[in-house]
Amino acid sequence: NCMPYVATIDEKIFCVHGGPSPELSSLDQVRRLVRPTDVPDTGMVCDFLWADPDKDIAGWAENDRGVSYIFGPDVVSSFLTKLDMDLICRAHQVVEDGYEFFAKRQLITIFSAPNYCGEFDNAGALMNVDETLMCSFQVLKPVKSKK
Repeated sequence: NCMPYVATIDEKIFCVHGGPSPELSSLDQVRRLVRPTDVPDTGMVCDFLWADPDKDIAGWAENDRGVSYIFGPDVVSSFLTKLDMDLICRAHQVVEDGYEFFAKRQLITIFSAPNYCGEFDNAGALMNVDETLMCSFQVLKPVKSKK
């Protein structure tokens, strides 16, 4: 309940575990969050942890996980424009190659755990951001299971 919910890199990359929130209109709202705090079942903090992108929708919709929302590529574009940012960097979903772009490369999901829970054959990845905000990736290949 004391970990940061959001981080920004050079005021241009929005980093979060889940995704944006329909309640967020300014980063000042994040700065005013009282800490420590428990994660509520709804609202901005919940969305930062549990929102997921979905290429097949526009806007916001109910999330099948039963918490927070799913959001379409249009949400990403409008969110970045509103906050004058360039990229959303998130985690929270297993992606096969360790990282995966969404919304015309305006959002990236990075999943750092290869072979997640021993149940997936996914790679993991790390994203490096240099001083010019150029992003590069280190991919952690999955270990082949011994049969």
